Amino acid sequence: MVLADLTAGAVADAERRSESRPLSVVERDALARPAAKDALSFLAPADRVKIIAEVKRASPSRGALAEIPDPAHQAALYETGGASAISVLTEERRFGGSLADLEAVTARVSLPVLRKDFIATRYQVLEARAAGADLVLLIVAGLEPDVLRDLYGFILELGMTPLVETHSADELDAAIDLGAALIGVNARNLKTLELDRDLFGRLVGRIPDSAIKIAESAVLTPADVAHYRSVGADVVLIGEALVTGDPVATLESFLEAK
Repeated sequence: MVLADLTAGAVADAERRSESRPLSVVERDALARPAAKDALSFLAPADRVKIIAEVKRASPSRGALAEIPDPAHQAALYETGGASAISVLTEERRFGGSLADLEAVTARVSLPVLRKDFIATRYQVLEARAAGADLVLLIVAGLEPDVLRDLYGFILELGMTPLVETHSADELDAAIDLGAALIGVNARNLKTLELDRDLFGRLVGRIPDSAIKIAESAVLTPADVAHYRSVGADVVLIGEALVTGDPVATLESFLEAK
């Protein structure tokens, strides 16, 4: 199972980091950070789609995408292009990311920044805040219900916003039960890596109006953005299309999609 392997690897890497940077140190650094940005205000529904633009070097499904030697510069281009938030892949093994990428980006942009990784421990959440993250991804499919609830509450306790990612009706119900204000539906099944472009449209009707609705994956063209917008997406999270082309021009074309 791809998701289980990715989560296990991310936790193992965090445990390795904790040997040189103990929990007490990460907690101190996290609490010393200025307050996180209010991501919900940046991503609130508007008269046109909003975009979370992703700094992403590689993926298990596509392999290497782009070198991105300067992730902070990439993120600054996203801000110029009109993104409402930045996502930074910090998983090392299959995505080629790092916490250093996250820290560089949070120091450069004025937008809220998401730590996108396979988060399963409080240590990883504290790492996110210590690096300046404003949002943290929680993948329902990769977490036991009690762990999901604990991490969700801990993210809020630290002043950040959880982005709760789902791939099915049952997972969506779990996100709703948490009271999640930011709910994503990922067209990519992380257990099989299969892509279902119509999944968001089938599930979006279950998401309460009080939550911000985010469509993830299967976005390469303005038509893909327009499709998600037409079926109810408030926000679209985009990675591959932005790292393989001109990020500013691509973002502008996506934002104009009707």
